[in-house]
Amino acid sequence: MMLRIVWLYARDMNIYGDYGNILAVKKRLELRGIVPEIIEYNPGDEFPMDADIILGGGGQDSGQSKIQQDLLEIAPKLKELAEKNVPMIVICGLYQLFGEYFETKDGEKIMGVSIFKGLTTVGGDVRMIGNISEKSDEFGEIVGYENHSGQTFLSENNMPLAEVLMGAGNNPEAKFEGARYKNIIGTYLHGSVLPKNPGLTDFLIKKAFENQGEKMPDIAERNREKTEFLERITEKAREIAISRPR
Repeated sequence: MMLRIVWLYARDMNIYGDYGNILAVKKRLELRGIVPEIIEYNPGDEFPMDADIILGGGGQDSGQSKIQQDLLEIAPKLKELAEKNVPMIVICGLYQLFGEYFETKDGEKIMGVSIFKGLTTVGGDVRMIGNISEKSDEFGEIVGYENHSGQTFLSENNMPLAEVLMGAGNNPEAKFEGARYKNIIGTYLHGSVLPKNPGLTDFLIKKAFENQGEKMPDIAERNREKTEFLERITEKAREIAISRPR
């Protein structure tokens, strides 16, 4: 079995440690005896339409401006994959640009790809920063770290990822964080988010295998003890993050 993981804009949208999400998916696959292929996609590259999972990180406003034109050019391909139920997770800056647009504090409007239809983001004066926890009916409690001044507003076409228990979320008034569409997750959670939330990681892997007509493989017997050890570390990291002041 083979899965192709596409790291979207690895060069320009990776300033908050979101590479950890790539490592988390890779590790969870290796525990199942599968070595994935990691493909870095940057502006000007040929976009891999055979992607099984797509991950994208956050970046500064300048990074978003830098990748905007290329993102708009590959938008039809991303939308095609979205409609084919390819699982994706996009963080912070790319979460914003999977919506309609991000308007910076200075009034520059960076257009998005409209996968999250009607979702808009406007730069604000207040930075929302610190550990965050939230509750999802599907994933349970999600733990991460937010660091954004953009305020995101969902439309009636969007479903939030989770209800905020501690932190700000999409905007200070919303009490919700992130967005969902088909098998796509958009979120402000850094940290990186996937190492602290293996349920999210396994969701991406499970959906990728379902698209191949396969069942997600179980953890390999030889790796069960290692997996239990890693899960104990993960739970401790979650506990510490939740207990820390913002």
